[in-house]
Amino acid sequence: MKIFEAYDLTKTIHSAAQLSGADPKTVKRYVELRQLGLNPYERAARPKLIDPFLEKIEEWVEASKAKIRADVAHDKLIAMGYRGSPRSTRRAVNAAKAAWRAGRRRTYRPWIPEPGMWLQFDWGEGPRVDGRRTWLWCAWLAWSKFRVVIPVWDCTLGTLVSCLDSTLRRIGGAPTYVLTDNAKTVTSDHVAGIAVRHPQIVAACRRTTSDVVGRTT
Repeated sequence: MKIFEAYDLTKTIHSAAQLSGADPKTVKRYVELRQLGLNPYERAARPKLIDPFLEKIEEWVEASKAKIRADVAHDKLIAMGYRGSPRSTRRAVNAAKAAWRAGRRRTYRPWIPEPGMWLQFDWGEGPRVDGRRTWLWCAWLAWSKFRVVIPVWDCTLGTLVSCLDSTLRRIGGAPTYVLTDNAKTVTSDHVAGIAVRHPQIVAACRRTTSDVVGRTT
């Protein structure tokens, strides 16, 4: 930066070199690179013996589904006129395999929900009361420490709708989405891998959501 500041101030290579303490040739090279729109701090990639063969290495990796060994690839390259070292071949093969896997492997990234958009609920088993089984409705809102836990006797559709209605009223609004599993009270069928929601839960959610939003706006 001192070189550029000195040159911008004086507009001469020699004076900029004196002010910055750099060699005039260095100043000239930096200024010329900047004028060409290049970064003078980045070193240009030096050509390598392996460069003309990279496309062939990628072809072998693709055909073998990243199973080809570096030594096998090196022997093939030698027969094609390659005169580089096995180490360079190994690096090139490893890089090609990494690129191949990155483009074809299913990646899983942390899911980051937007604030206020997602409400999630699930059922948990509660304590037995006089020998009778109980359930716990557990709901939580993304990006919030607010939790709703409601003890109930069963997990029927009517109980689910009642718990959902109570949860939205306690939250004071309706999120955009509600995330849950595919219980029969929520999902009645699957068509082409897509869940078909139970018509009664859809109707109940429309009514509950509009009622809650109307009361809180």
